[in-house]
Amino acid sequence: MIAMWTVAAVVFLIVEAVTAAMNSIWFVVGSLAALAGAALGAPIWAQVLLFIAVSGVCFAILYPRLKNLLKRDRQPTNADMVLGRECVVTQRIDNLSGTGAVSAGGKTWTARSAHGETFELGDVVVAEDIQGVKLIVSPAENTSK
Repeated sequence: MIAMWTVAAVVFLIVEAVTAAMNSIWFVVGSLAALAGAALGAPIWAQVLLFIAVSGVCFAILYPRLKNLLKRDRQPTNADMVLGRECVVTQRIDNLSGTGAVSAGGKTWTARSAHGETFELGDVVVAEDIQGVKLIVSPAENTSK
């Protein structure tokens, strides 16, 4: 069983190295725990239980922390950079008629109002969200709308 747990740990480690997605690192640790159990003469059922328990505990404790760590390295897309910025209405925004466009960051976006307001040409709005290819906007604080 020592050889089996060694091979399992190496295979899981190779899978983790190839994917680098933190999907199998828990099984590497579980395999090493089961390997230690095998080296100490534990029965096979105890080795399997040790593998499952250690893998599960590692996943439960470490995954949320590593997930947050991996999210910090996320680079916003060009579209994400528009969110929160002021935009100028270039085509009347009217959700009922399905019309509207804004200029944001030098690009023209199809736009809809977040709360059903109508915006006229030249109004200043703020980009709140992106739904598909449409920018969802609301009134800018410095406007009277």
